[in-house]
Amino acid sequence: MQQLLGIMIVFGSVFGGYAMMGGKFHAIWQPLELLVIAGAGIGAFIIGNPRHVLTETNVQLKHLMSSKKYDSEFQRQLLLLMYELLQLAAGGLKALDAHVEAPKESPLFQRYPLILDDQKLLAFIVDNFRLMAMGKINSHELEGVLEQELEAIHEELTQPAKSLAKIGEAMPGFGILAAVLGIVITMGTVGEGATSAEIAEHVGAAMVGTFIGIFFCYGVLDPISNMMKQLIAQEASTMECVKVVLVTHVAGKPPLLAIDAGRRLVQLNIKPSFAQLESWINAMEGGDEPESNSRRGGGRAKAA
Repeated sequence: MQQLLGIMIVFGSVFGGYAMMGGKFHAIWQPLELLVIAGAGIGAFIIGNPRHVLTETNVQLKHLMSSKKYDSEFQRQLLLLMYELLQLAAGGLKALDAHVEAPKESPLFQRYPLILDDQKLLAFIVDNFRLMAMGKINSHELEGVLEQELEAIHEELTQPAKSLAKIGEAMPGFGILAAVLGIVITMGTVGEGATSAEIAEHVGAAMVGTFIGIFFCYGVLDPISNMMKQLIAQEASTMECVKVVLVTHVAGKPPLLAIDAGRRLVQLNIKPSFAQLESWINAMEGGDEPESNSRRGGGRAKAA
């Protein structure tokens, strides 16, 4: 809804202002100019990026247009899933094999559909639980491995936004290209004896190319690339949360303390309080509160 409102404001301000100044829309409707600029931009994007970047760009654009959000419900499911996995791991990492080897068939993972639908995050979680199950690894070694992995993931996921921003910067140039072609056509009509009115019409049509290029740059592609960067920042935040939970767990801390360490890395606008996290865990476990408080108290004592 917010994105739709923004699009309406941009188009309403630009084209509404043009109409209020007495402009006629048929004068700026130049489909061939649009073909030159958009076609050149799309072609340059395809030339300048490998196939996996093009695929990831398509995925991220679909994500932007979908209703999927990294909201408080998503964070609730992530934290509770990690808590349940750590509870199972406390009885030995081998107990996790049935879940991490086939997460889509696991009843544990099926309780958290938002996480199950996020393929990148799901792969990050199960791969690193497998890593811990394969052999003894201390917290410093695990932290180093996860930091390198997150850096590589972040670099790959930000490439579509960077490439789209580059094409956005090139749009005014493609607009000038279309305008120059329009002027070339105009000069041809002069030689054929065109009237001043016809020449003015051709020049106006050529200048529309410059307008389209600038509009695409600042009104379309730049906001989209910025939205993609924010989307990747949200994805990175969830993976950082998982990383901290795993490192804290391997360091020997109890599950609640490990989950709280991850909670602190959740984005501020959707970060739950510690009391809210406890209430989620109480509701999930369904046990009576005094017993739960006693267990958590024991966890704190152990942490101390």
